Amino acid sequence: MGNCCSDVAGGHASIGTTAGDLRHQADTANDAVDYFLRSRGHRGLFSQIELLFSASGLRDRDVLSKSDPMLVLYTKGKNGALEELGRTEVVLNSLDPTWITKHTLIYHFEVVQVLVFRVYDVDTQFHNVDVKMLKLEEQQFLGEATCALSEIITRFDQSLTLDLHRDDFITSTHSQNYGKLLVHCEESLSSKTAIEMIFRCSDLEYRDLFSRSDPFLLISKVVEGGMQIPICKTEVIKNDLNPMWKPVFLNIQQVGGKDSPLIIECYNFNSNGKHDLMGKVKRSLLELEKIHSSGQGEKLFLPNKVLNSQLFVDKFTESVQYTFLDYVAGGFELNFMVAVDFTASNGNPRLPDSLHYLDPSGRQNAYQRAIVEVGEVIQFYDSDKRFPAWGFGARPIDGPVSHCFNLNGSSHYCEVEGIQGIMTAYTSALLNVSLAGPTLFGPVISNAALIASHSVANGGRKYFVLLIITDGVVTDLQETKDALVKASDLPLSILIVGVGGADFKEMEVLDADKGEPLESSSGRVASRDIVQFVPYRDVQSGEISVVQALLAELPTQFLTYVRSRNIQPSL
Repeated sequence: MGNCCSDVAGGHASIGTTAGDLRHQADTANDAVDYFLRSRGHRGLFSQIELLFSASGLRDRDVLSKSDPMLVLYTKGKNGALEELGRTEVVLNSLDPTWITKHTLIYHFEVVQVLVFRVYDVDTQFHNVDVKMLKLEEQQFLGEATCALSEIITRFDQSLTLDLHRDDFITSTHSQNYGKLLVHCEESLSSKTAIEMIFRCSDLEYRDLFSRSDPFLLISKVVEGGMQIPICKTEVIKNDLNPMWKPVFLNIQQVGGKDSPLIIECYNFNSNGKHDLMGKVKRSLLELEKIHSSGQGEKLFLPNKVLNSQLFVDKFTESVQYTFLDYVAGGFELNFMVAVDFTASNGNPRLPDSLHYLDPSGRQNAYQRAIVEVGEVIQFYDSDKRFPAWGFGARPIDGPVSHCFNLNGSSHYCEVEGIQGIMTAYTSALLNVSLAGPTLFGPVISNAALIASHSVANGGRKYFVLLIITDGVVTDLQETKDALVKASDLPLSILIVGVGGADFKEMEVLDADKGEPLESSSGRVASRDIVQFVPYRDVQSGEISVVQALLAELPTQFLTYVRSRNIQPSL
């Protein structure tokens, strides 16, 4: 994935932080800056992918020669509409073509990117026409195939073979062979190439009345129209007018190229989020490399004013590092888990105003939508698609209130088959438990952590993702913090969706993006941020979906874990 740097040792790929020691209480301002980074427009990570195509056993539609095939690539939106992304060249006289034309697209982890491939036999009279100008309705349709991009990248060799079919034929044609399509993907080298830099400033101006300033750097790229998109930041350094920051790692593909302009802004941190601009420079990576070679500083400026303050580049090195896709292709899996809140505050499931109401029309409630939307993304990264599923805050038939019971009703195992298995178990549980309370997260998190710890002990190459869906504020806040701090050392991320109209401000304490890092009752601080919290009402009607809001940080959290432990992908 596109990357910048990390707030824990070895986690060099995490956007919005720096490589260094495990964070401590003095670094709490950095979480507020992470939030500032996102509020300025940062939208998660991405990788540039190249797709290559070949086919075999195509139907021969020409009378005197073999077909002349061309492939057209589309992406399918949620509404089923197709958008053409590109076309290959025409391969003459071949039923087993290998196309040379590659297609480049951006892979987004948090989105299910559905691709449609259509193969056409291009008529001889059009062979001298640019493929972009061809009218597809004038060509002979040979067949099509569909898959999600995630299905390709999760294969060990990142190649997927698909059967071509034709929906315009009925009766017995389902048994007919229209050939096979092989799709192979490669991650662009620029997605893996990172620049490591160490920045320092001299002679920054005082901005605080009673103390020295607390500076940090914000690095943005400039896109068409002159808009600045933040891509990275340093940590905050307290009371220092001559700061040197921990190393920054910038991904070349994410920047756009070594000659693309970057804006490096120096801010004085303020706890209210209104940070003071202390100066900036505009330089490309190539120019920053020259500044490093010269050993000279670059003067910062403000509108209509050049400052005495200077920016130095004390280190500039280029390297290729393993990416999220390297680990996925190397056999690392993401294992999905879900925990559902059955406390009485959800309301009687038999009444339409209940958050657990099962609408006879089939319209999904917020719990069902969150399960489906998150599960549909992560399921591609879990080979057996057997998902642990729990409920909490309810009284099973003839039993006491349970704060972690198996959603499938079994007393022996917690796994269900696929997303549909979770949905079936959820519906069944609503009919077989009595809603109770209070809202306790600790037991569920501890169960998920236990599974993750067993996987580590057995040498498993798995990373676990627990989705908790709740309607209320957690009652056992300190016990939950204790469980999260302990779990922060494990291959585990926790996604929390708040449904309904409750005040979730206390829940945001668990998500360290906006405030203090989590601390256990014994004083131990979480080694990394593993929680992402989103109130469903804040995003369900906006442009960004619940899934995107929840999953945007997951590749970063994964890379922070594997890199801090020097875990290598199996390539």
